[in-house]
Amino acid sequence: MTDTITDPALDEWRSYDEFAAGIDSYRLPAVSLAGTGIRLTLDDDSTIALDFAADTVSWSANGSLGSAQSIDPYDAVAVRENVVFVNLPLSSRERESITIVYSTTSHRAVVTHSQIAAEEIEGTPRVHQTFWSAVTDGGTPSGDVPAPSRDLIGKRNLYRYSPEHLYEHVYVSSQRYAWQCLEGVQRGHGDMDLSTVWKFDDGLYLFCFREFRIAVASVWLHDLGYQLMTTGVFLGLNGAGESEHSRGGGHIYPLGSVSYPDAQPV
Repeated sequence: MTDTITDPALDEWRSYDEFAAGIDSYRLPAVSLAGTGIRLTLDDDSTIALDFAADTVSWSANGSLGSAQSIDPYDAVAVRENVVFVNLPLSSRERESITIVYSTTSHRAVVTHSQIAAEEIEGTPRVHQTFWSAVTDGGTPSGDVPAPSRDLIGKRNLYRYSPEHLYEHVYVSSQRYAWQCLEGVQRGHGDMDLSTVWKFDDGLYLFCFREFRIAVASVWLHDLGYQLMTTGVFLGLNGAGESEHSRGGGHIYPLGSVSYPDAQPV
């Protein structure tokens, strides 16, 4: 008897909210930034100022993020003693989020703006992302400026987000990564989607993907140093077609890597 290998049926493709349920089980614990504030200047001279309460943040922006002043919820994780991952799942703006990674010692930061497009365009991910390096008002910036990186090309990792969520990633170029689900509701599903990688600090990489099949994008901070943990968030359209924000996180298990002897990926 010969086993038949088939692609998962299109009508079996899971919606974003189905696969995201429980994907934060192994996430690092959230922290409160209540009573603190931070001012950032982006690399295009745009600004964003944030003042944190227990569960909300009062923020204002000028420039590329638009002229804004609002109060929104936030989620923060101390990824390292001196590095904070902050996400604003905006309730004041439909279908948008702002994610900030900043260091309290180098005073460097990366800002990611994720936005679900009003209309679907065939062959283009529905969720768009824009990235900026930035500096904070905490002190004189030091060290390398965060920037796009090729360091992950050729690497192959497993990501365990919960007892029911296990995924494999292969970073194939500066623009794409391949994934497959080994355990979970997406088991047997996989694809090659658009991705962006920035190096933030030694062993710390901002990794973002934008899917083609469904309207979802994510922002992750991979700690590939001693901790081997990742912290992330999703923005996408759920099965009902409504925008939804979710948290993610878990353990990283490196499987290995390859190097290209001559011609290199883009």
